[in-house]
Amino acid sequence: MTPRAGDHAIVLGAGIGGLLAARVLTDFYDRVTLVERDALAVDGPRKGVPQGFHAHSLLARGLQIMEELFPGVTEELLAAGAVPYAAAQVRMIMGGLEFARAPAGDIGVSATRPFLEGHLLRRVRALDRVAIEDGVQVTGVLTRGDEVVGASVAGPDGERELPADLVIDAMGRGGRTPAWLEALGFDRPEEDTIRVEVAYATRYVRFPDGAVEGDRMVLVGTSPETLKGAALCEVEGGRWLVTLGGSAGVRPPADPEDFLAWVDEVLPPDVAAAVRDGEALGEIGVARMPTSVRRRYERLGRFPKGLLVTGDAICHFNPIYGQGMSVGALDALALRDCLREGTRDLAGRYFTAVAKALDPPWQLSTGADLALREAGNQKTVASRVLNAYLGRMRRAAARDWRVAEAFTRVTGLIDPPSALARPAVIWRTLRG
Repeated sequence: MTPRAGDHAIVLGAGIGGLLAARVLTDFYDRVTLVERDALAVDGPRKGVPQGFHAHSLLARGLQIMEELFPGVTEELLAAGAVPYAAAQVRMIMGGLEFARAPAGDIGVSATRPFLEGHLLRRVRALDRVAIEDGVQVTGVLTRGDEVVGASVAGPDGERELPADLVIDAMGRGGRTPAWLEALGFDRPEEDTIRVEVAYATRYVRFPDGAVEGDRMVLVGTSPETLKGAALCEVEGGRWLVTLGGSAGVRPPADPEDFLAWVDEVLPPDVAAAVRDGEALGEIGVARMPTSVRRRYERLGRFPKGLLVTGDAICHFNPIYGQGMSVGALDALALRDCLREGTRDLAGRYFTAVAKALDPPWQLSTGADLALREAGNQKTVASRVLNAYLGRMRRAAARDWRVAEAFTRVTGLIDPPSALARPAVIWRTLRG
């Protein structure tokens, strides 16, 4: 029997992480209120999710967790037009080498961010215990001594208080928990910061049938020489997303002709030709992200009862690796598992569990980022050794599909990074 944790829980933020957290909380609280500053009836990317215009893919592990929390959601997404993909349908090019393709693999989903969020939002709206308040600003948390006992919000009817047993900060990169902790006399969390200076330019394109034969996704890793990369993803509505990415201050162009020149430079010739011949849909959108940041809540000796943090408010990655939504799903699992054990020392147990789940994707993404540029004292001996081995593995993966499969299962968050150190993988990597 699921233990009851309390009467009322509040989730601040209705992104992917907030929606999944709200779903988990319905198993433990009588009422759940989801608060979002944006209007959720908007069709398309919303202001609070600036990356929503650009390429997204839901990794296999993220899709598995969402299916566990919302049974039948995979079938629902596919029926509405989301594009399933397995390793055999992804053309992956790293360091100028195209990976061999595994014959099968776990399924992920390619779709636009508003499409994915919209389906999860409909599922959450249908839950009896959830109330959604959008177009509402969070103005602070309510406290009693060292404990958080609710949140204050401001909407069209003015400011009001929402008492609660638990408040979860799911407000993304702008999460306010560090400031709230400081105001309450607690320490702010340490922050691990990697300067990435990533920029994106995206255009939606419609291709003729068979223009990119056999592929549902084309990923070109950022080159250390040019600091340029690209992602091509088939999404709902018979469209493709073409996202160009630059690192370390290199910015892809928003001008259509310059955009196509970058396409010719970065993408394989047949794919670049398909983009040139395709029907451009709408304008080119751009976005920038200066840093990847991980807030180390698990290292705090004291944390107020009644408050937790999830998703990008704990850790936001360079989005080019497509990990963010799936990591938010891992946070939701950690929340569920911790609440099953009760509310005693909930924050301590939860942040420890989240840190364990975060370590693999953080290590992989930041290691790759550091390999692209000289980052001074940020470039550790461990990162050099890891990047040297991964470089050798990428070369082997161009010839051996088993090495490519091992690599993509780890980057897809199915297997832990330790899987890359299995004797059979090491032997194939060194032989390759």
